[in-house]
Amino acid sequence: MKRLPKFPDSCLLSFALVGSMIVILTILALLTITLRQVTDLPYFISVATESKVVDAILLTMVAGLNAVVLLLIFGIPLAYILARTEFRGKGLVESIVDIPVMLPHTIAGIMVYILFMRRGIIGEPFSQIGIIFEGAYPGIVAAMFFVSSPYFVNAVRDGFEKVPVHMENAARTLGASRFQAFRLVVLPLSLRHIFNGSILAWGRGIGEFAAIIMIAYYPMVISTLIYYKFTTAGLRESTAVAFAMILVCLVVFAILRILMKRVGKYDDRV
Repeated sequence: MKRLPKFPDSCLLSFALVGSMIVILTILALLTITLRQVTDLPYFISVATESKVVDAILLTMVAGLNAVVLLLIFGIPLAYILARTEFRGKGLVESIVDIPVMLPHTIAGIMVYILFMRRGIIGEPFSQIGIIFEGAYPGIVAAMFFVSSPYFVNAVRDGFEKVPVHMENAARTLGASRFQAFRLVVLPLSLRHIFNGSILAWGRGIGEFAAIIMIAYYPMVISTLIYYKFTTAGLRESTAVAFAMILVCLVVFAILRILMKRVGKYDDRV
């Protein structure tokens, strides 16, 4: 019997066409900025290798990493509580966790500022022991921590929820405490989600602008430097700085995504 030609599913084809608009817009933006720099490569190299640009990129990446470390310390316990317990007001707590996602970035910046400024509830006690947030590196980390926390907590909570409760209970019936069951069962089986949440939070943190300039315009992170270059030197120089950051992000996050495929490769089969 002659086999009829196989036509693509019309639903999938239409979805692909509509959804590809997002990909096409991103590709067009990347192509446009890339062509601008490739056609003027000596200028791009001279701008990208400036000490201010290099320092701003390094400062941004390290501050984002510091924010992720803090999220690992404070976010994992919160994610576990949200994943494993039911209590009155849980929906309210989840809504509070998600607030930084919904707020305009300038409002998030004001919230961070009034907490961590020298007269703030948190900033004042820390200033007495020599830790200053306002106009300083700790303020940048605090802003990144605040705006990226929902991405980390929600990703890790999803990972904890996917670990069957009966596996944790089985460990406890064998004599393990709740913390031991969490450390030996839940945590290893959620490594991929923790890693993914860390990448999302890091990406969100290093991309922040408004919340950071509210608390610490200096030292300049890369987003602040690009804005400064745009308002003082114009589009050409700010575009070169932006393209340098794009290249760094593409390399770093491509490596992280490759590593993520190996993290929890066997454990995530649950």
